[in-house]
Amino acid sequence: MDYNTRIFPQNAHIHLMGICGVGMSSLAGMLKEKGYTVTGSDHNIYPPISTFLESLSISVKKGYSPQNLHPTPDLVIVGNVITRNNPESEELLRLDIPYLSMPQALKKFAMNTKKSIVIAGTHGKTTVSALTAWIFELAGLNPSFMIGGIAKNFNRNFKLSNGPYFVIEGDEYDTAFFDKGPKFLHYNPYLAAITSIEFDHADIYKGIQEIKNSFTRFIEIVPKEGTLCVNSDDPVVVDVIKGARCAILSFAIRGDADLTVGDVTSQNGKTRFTISKKNKEFARITTDLFGNHNISNILAATAISSVIGISHETIVRAIGTFKGVKRRLEVLGEYKGVMVIDDFAHHPTAVSETIKAVKGHYGNRRLVAVFEPRSNSSRRNIFQNAYADSFTGADLVILPEPPMMDKIPLNERFSSPELIADLKKRGIEALYFPDNQALLDGLLAHIKPGDVILVMSNGAFDNIQGRLVKRLKENK
Repeated sequence: MDYNTRIFPQNAHIHLMGICGVGMSSLAGMLKEKGYTVTGSDHNIYPPISTFLESLSISVKKGYSPQNLHPTPDLVIVGNVITRNNPESEELLRLDIPYLSMPQALKKFAMNTKKSIVIAGTHGKTTVSALTAWIFELAGLNPSFMIGGIAKNFNRNFKLSNGPYFVIEGDEYDTAFFDKGPKFLHYNPYLAAITSIEFDHADIYKGIQEIKNSFTRFIEIVPKEGTLCVNSDDPVVVDVIKGARCAILSFAIRGDADLTVGDVTSQNGKTRFTISKKNKEFARITTDLFGNHNISNILAATAISSVIGISHETIVRAIGTFKGVKRRLEVLGEYKGVMVIDDFAHHPTAVSETIKAVKGHYGNRRLVAVFEPRSNSSRRNIFQNAYADSFTGADLVILPEPPMMDKIPLNERFSSPELIADLKKRGIEALYFPDNQALLDGLLAHIKPGDVILVMSNGAFDNIQGRLVKRLKENK
């Protein structure tokens, strides 16, 4: 049965399996605001998403169980972390309850009357989406949005409004166990952006060509009257967009493009630069963000906003007041002379760019990089050698044993000790700890005043960040 067309009453009970995913939690909040009774279940429940859901009074069951579907909900939304043999999905199919994927539900309940602004790419989606939404907000466009992190200017990761636009991250990961196509194919882009294209998601893609094929399909659904904003510094992006049938607006830091950057300076915690459009000065930017990757992110949001027709004055003001996103180079504080920064980096390129950004910003301080290989790709040895080059610039690297390694075939597993050995060959001090408690104790034993601690993980990391801050505070 096609549940996309079914009408669900305002008081319907909607249950979300995998509710603590960033997209699923946003959707849960939207449904709650629309008046539905919302419940959920998840295996990994941790801040800031867990506290966000608590603030919305959404009941979340820990773990997956057939009992979570009793009493029977009116609709179940299935996150892409849920497998066909999950005990809760087995019960879902046995009971013949109506169900949708997250993208299907988002389109049905939130996006159906909006013009979609879809930001896609391997890196930068969350920051570009959050900044674009903030620019639209200050321009008086009252955007709806769904963002893969908590946008600090809104203190949430979603918003439903009466405005004409919906800003959303477009993810190339698969949709659900019953729909193996990329999520971004569901979002009907009116305007799209591509920040970068690299190999990722090694659990579902065999190589870069399959990734490129997904992005080609995405480009094909941008209508002729739409626009594609692209990072022309990325040769893979340049190759993939050759078949685009819509208008293209390019941006670049290093090469030729419609939007380019000049006069980059950093002083007193601020980054300043000029943006030129078609070789004419368009805007002078001052921002709290730092690093080349964030300059590229700002260019992407500027390109999108200029296509919509937002004035350069509003764009400059929005960039200058943009507070960033939680867990994206988020400074948690400085304690006893030790600064702690939390970041979501997990792909080798993201790790490398994040380290470069932090080292460039705090160049005279020792940089201690603490990295948890947690994503489906980083726990595989597909990136084993690439990671050895990613930590250039770090003064000390600390790694744990990756979690959930029993789910990775033995011959495909990433090795933390092997990476430690490779880093030492490169002259980088590196330490391995078999568990996270030993890692925290070892980290505290090795850090000293003046250090910058950069914690990188796309998961909870046993709340190492928060526990580190707590221990530093206690030692004051």
